[in-house]
Amino acid sequence: MGAKVLFMNGDFLPFEQGTISVRTHGFAYGTGCFEGIRGYWNAEDQQIYLFRLREHFERLERSCKILQMSLPYTVDEFIEISTELVRRNGQREDVYLRPVIYKSDQIIGVRLHGLKDDCIITSEPLGNYIEITGLRCGVSSWRRIDDNAIPARAKVCGGYVNAALAKSEALQNGFDEAIMLTNEGHVSEGSAENIFLYLDGELVTPAPSENILLGITRDTVIQVAQRELGIPTRERVVDRTELYNADEVFLCGTGAQIAPVIEIDRRPIGTGNVGPIATRLQELYFDIVRGKRAEYRKWCTPVYSLVSAENTD
Repeated sequence: MGAKVLFMNGDFLPFEQGTISVRTHGFAYGTGCFEGIRGYWNAEDQQIYLFRLREHFERLERSCKILQMSLPYTVDEFIEISTELVRRNGQREDVYLRPVIYKSDQIIGVRLHGLKDDCIITSEPLGNYIEITGLRCGVSSWRRIDDNAIPARAKVCGGYVNAALAKSEALQNGFDEAIMLTNEGHVSEGSAENIFLYLDGELVTPAPSENILLGITRDTVIQVAQRELGIPTRERVVDRTELYNADEVFLCGTGAQIAPVIEIDRRPIGTGNVGPIATRLQELYFDIVRGKRAEYRKWCTPVYSLVSAENTD
């Protein structure tokens, strides 16, 4: 079911009323922060589970500190608002929540301080953001934004122009996705995904210093790979040519989920097919996010009570 309502500045409103002025500071200058949160429908439980909801709002809080923004609600209040929003939409499918905190003053002039911060949260149906059965990627000519320019560790609205440049270049060159390098020429991440390599029996992923978003799915992969597969993860500098020699490569993120890569710069990765490590992690991930693994239920926030789940038709 599509979105009927959204949450905006303290109220649940009809979706079509979720508008801002063309003079809004966040629109004109990109002065906002956002999150992307997935909810997964479990038909057997008649339940939507919002995955790692608390961690997403904690990261939003950290992003806002960097942009001198104040969250209008506590993390616990955001959790309550989010679950209520999905309930009001009566959604019984996979959904995507996008909370946005933005500078709402209608002024001309670039700054962060002394401006009003407002909030919008939407909940909409969403399937796969990118292909999850074998991506063909290209290393982008666009370099990843630097921590001293627009910090990539914060989900800053304006910073995603950097991702858009790389993504369009990749698609227009015949690839599915881009892989971005730092200004030093080290591997950073995809256009909007973290990246993992499987090399010599361990997972390798760029360190936080490599201008990456500290991904919640990235953290999930690190924990699950160690716990379920006994595979450690090494966070370090990764050179471009290591991509070509990896046994496996995959991207991950809330939108991307776990997306195996089978080719980079026209070079096959490993056997040129989706590898066993990415396959197993993908299977585990989808079981976990749909609430099918009891030991990971702490990461899954249920939307419906048993009674309300039965009466949402």
